[in-house]
Amino acid sequence: MFAAQRNGRPVTAEELVPLAFAGYAHFTAMQVRGGLVRGLDLHLERLRSASVELFGRALPDDHVRSYLRAALRAGPADVSLTATVYSPAGEFTVAGTEVEPEVLVRTGPAASGPAGPLMLAAVEHERVLPAVKHVGEVAKTYFLRQAAGQGFDDAAFVDRRGRLSEGSIWNLAFWDGTAVVWPVAGMLTGTTMAVVRRQLDRLGVPQRAQEITLAGLPALAGAVVMNSWTPGVPVHRIGSVPLPQAEPFVQLLHRAYQAEPLTAP
Repeated sequence: MFAAQRNGRPVTAEELVPLAFAGYAHFTAMQVRGGLVRGLDLHLERLRSASVELFGRALPDDHVRSYLRAALRAGPADVSLTATVYSPAGEFTVAGTEVEPEVLVRTGPAASGPAGPLMLAAVEHERVLPAVKHVGEVAKTYFLRQAAGQGFDDAAFVDRRGRLSEGSIWNLAFWDGTAVVWPVAGMLTGTTMAVVRRQLDRLGVPQRAQEITLAGLPALAGAVVMNSWTPGVPVHRIGSVPLPQAEPFVQLLHRAYQAEPLTAP
């Protein structure tokens, strides 16, 4: 019912074996509804820029889109899709730019994320290459497990300067009662985050970016996490600091996300 394909063709166990023991790759994750995607241009740009960063070259967009279409033809109209780009030369090697990256696409059940509200543990952590959505990040799952063991739902990361950056698999967004506030720190710019930002601009909603610390949270009127599952799950506590649920803020983010057109790969 779901697909696992390499370069647009069903993948074999033999082809998957070396990938199962490798960790030098990057990916993008998206929700597909009716065979269509929001922010497809952002997903393609993410794959291009990360490929150049990791491999020194990127596949043409039309190649990537053809692989996405092939996987979608093999399954239902509503799926979660992950496209992972890797070098066939493997890791612990210095492959030249003549080695063309390859793409592994898999689909699975459609997802929409938790309902919330969530409690996030505040954890001091900075990801390596934070602007790249890369694989093999053991720290994210480790800190999620640690947070759950302490009674939290997930973790929010705090950098060495005391700035909140992102969550384990989430971007953070805040509300001051009038404007959407985006944290300033080293982080991955999520595709859902980018979709919401450009649609908020079109809606005329004020936005700003600023450094946000735990000490500054009481001055804010709400917080959410967002990722490819959802444009906003309310957060009512980060560390020991409570936050209002701010339902109008959550609704605003969902409305901005829904305003983004769905497009076909």
